[in-house]
Amino acid sequence: MTADTGFANEANIKYLHERQINGYIPDNQFRSRDPKFADQKDKYGKRHQNLPDKGWRETTPASAFQFDPVKLTCTCPTGEKLTYRGQRDTDNGKIRVHFEGRLLQCRHCPKKYRCMQNPSSADHRNGVGRQVSFIIENNRLPNYTDWMKHRVDSPKGKQIYSHRMSVVEPVFGNIGTTKRLSRFSLRGKKKVQGQWQLYCLVHNIEKLANYGQLQA
Repeated sequence: MTADTGFANEANIKYLHERQINGYIPDNQFRSRDPKFADQKDKYGKRHQNLPDKGWRETTPASAFQFDPVKLTCTCPTGEKLTYRGQRDTDNGKIRVHFEGRLLQCRHCPKKYRCMQNPSSADHRNGVGRQVSFIIENNRLPNYTDWMKHRVDSPKGKQIYSHRMSVVEPVFGNIGTTKRLSRFSLRGKKKVQGQWQLYCLVHNIEKLANYGQLQA
């Protein structure tokens, strides 16, 4: 069983675990942990381009970095390892872990104008690379969400969920976008069910017309 990120919460994942249901529900950061998606924004475009400008600007957030709280490692969106710079206790009893990008890597990185608030700091000898920090709970036990993240990030999990994105998502894309079914125009469970089944019927007829003659 697979589901989209909207169903990723501790209660749902606990339900799957306790009933031994073979399910895969990724969290909303699962693409940022997969190196295959590192260049997607460059390929399809985004609002904040890799161009130098003046003053403060929005940079790549720390959430885009892959942080391992067990091994205390951090990987930037381009796949480079950051240097561990230690940790310190916060006022609320948690731990903040600090990392810094290696100077030469940040200096020659094509994304430094998007990633760093002051990109020129990596250009001189005594400069610094990108700095990020993460807060982890002290002695926090692994929960069901951690278990699901491990499943989704595994090679098997990536294969299973990628199959869902190529089989399930195009159906919603066709019916919702191409057929423009953004909302039901009828009221009542029976009428709505009938309208939905009609749209599904048209979708399946199109598939038979376009691909019905192909051999499996």
